[in-house]
Amino acid sequence: MNLRKFRPMNVARQAGFTLIELLVVLTILALLGGIVGPKVMNQLGGAKSKTASVQVKDLENAVKMFKIDVGRYPNAAEGLTALVARPSAAPGWNGPYLDKNKVPKDPWGNDYFYQVPGRNAEIDIYSLGADKAPGGEGENADVGNW
Repeated sequence: MNLRKFRPMNVARQAGFTLIELLVVLTILALLGGIVGPKVMNQLGGAKSKTASVQVKDLENAVKMFKIDVGRYPNAAEGLTALVARPSAAPGWNGPYLDKNKVPKDPWGNDYFYQVPGRNAEIDIYSLGADKAPGGEGENADVGNW
């Protein structure tokens, strides 16, 4: 006997999710986003400060290599540009001392500051952080070679 013949024709198969199931999943995702989102954003912010710190160390090393070759640090007028373009008064210059032949910007898109003589060391290389003002905390803190 064939059982297929006795199934009613108007019974349709139910497929998919109910509205309640979708709302529960969306609520769970929203809660997770509310908890995890701020932590991820804090980590991204800390990454910019760490990137700035690494770049400052690279710039400091490049300035030291400049001093080994030329016998002096770049002066204030030459600035960090002396690491990629030969200054007129720099016998022994063997650059460029930076990859990609350009001075990088800090992670917030600003130029690094260079002071010779520095306040904290022989030379100061630093970024003012996200707020572009001296001092600050967190992402607004200054990042330098001191």
